[in-house]
Amino acid sequence: MSLVDWVSGRVFNLVHRHNLVYNTCWEDPRLDRAALELGPDDSVLVITSAGCNALDYALTRPKHVYAVDMNPRQNALLELKLSGIKNLDFDTFFTMFGEGRLPGARKIYNQKLRGSISEWSQKYWDRKIKFFDNRRRTFYFRGTSGAFARMLNVYIDKIVKLRPWIDEILEAETVQQQRRIYEEHLRDRFWTRTVRFAINRDTTLSMVGVPRAQRSQVEMHYDGRISKFVQDCVEAVLTKLPISDNYFWRVYMTGRYTHKCCPEYLKPDNFQKLKDALADRVSVHTDSVQGFLEKHDVEISRFVLLDHMDWLSDKYFTMLEAEWQAIYDRATPDARVIWRSGGMRTDYVDEVRVQLDGHLRQLGELLHYNRDLAEQLHEKCRVHTYGSFYIADL
Repeated sequence: MSLVDWVSGRVFNLVHRHNLVYNTCWEDPRLDRAALELGPDDSVLVITSAGCNALDYALTRPKHVYAVDMNPRQNALLELKLSGIKNLDFDTFFTMFGEGRLPGARKIYNQKLRGSISEWSQKYWDRKIKFFDNRRRTFYFRGTSGAFARMLNVYIDKIVKLRPWIDEILEAETVQQQRRIYEEHLRDRFWTRTVRFAINRDTTLSMVGVPRAQRSQVEMHYDGRISKFVQDCVEAVLTKLPISDNYFWRVYMTGRYTHKCCPEYLKPDNFQKLKDALADRVSVHTDSVQGFLEKHDVEISRFVLLDHMDWLSDKYFTMLEAEWQAIYDRATPDARVIWRSGGMRTDYVDEVRVQLDGHLRQLGELLHYNRDLAEQLHEKCRVHTYGSFYIADL
């Protein structure tokens, strides 16, 4: 291992072992719903992240959603949301998780939320509930990804002074308007050497959850220029896709959602459906995917692996193989898996070996990819920061 790789790994582990990384999910569940085709008999395993998408899947009324994450802080956030759904009225809940700021948050937490979450999560939020009660900094500028978003907003507001044009592009009614604003007022002034330098740092990428292994997947197809990949992603979002319902980028550009531009769980009717019964179909588990599957005797028909296989694609490849073995051991006959990657291809997945019917087989022989649908959906992704999207039946 090179010194650069060693330092990068230490920085990434330091960030992820001691911090809430994701304060909102950065995967578009609209794609996931179309890809998964969830039905009433489906049991879903999803890596928790910020929990938004676990709640989104629950709204489709599957049998159960298992939210699994190795970072207990991510699970603590989902537990807080579930407690809020159970114990708060919609207006208070939206103020907290929609606007990211709830005056008197500690009192409300102590009286209504704390009793419905686990002991570990209680200890975490006893210290961190203040994230929701700060007049100058919303919850969506907390956590490491939120801190990065806040730095970008300081850069936009104080250094390049582009806030009027950011506000205007968020209110644009057509993609043509978006493109005009971006090309005339944002592109040349935003993409400075300072921004490119920051994006190319491993420390910066660690803040938004990108380890060196995933960076390598991106750079393989971008001649080592990850800043060019990021610029292409941003330009696609702002000039090719409608921004009006893109709550992923809005929340990091402004620090809050709006009632018209927010995740599904923050809409009144959906909030009520979750409160009435559907939130009870979501359970939270602090473990690895492999660990959860080996410890729980449950059959899973839908697996949502996000982009974490990129993290395991090089020096942790044996762990990736053990994870896929656990997936096959717990999968139903009609199981489907979806995942994302920073790279344009995930050839390493096909090289994974599992024991099946007494024989060692490669995933490339076993997975049935729906590449056409995956490519069609990927083009419509509102997040648009992943290189590729995959749908595969086991």
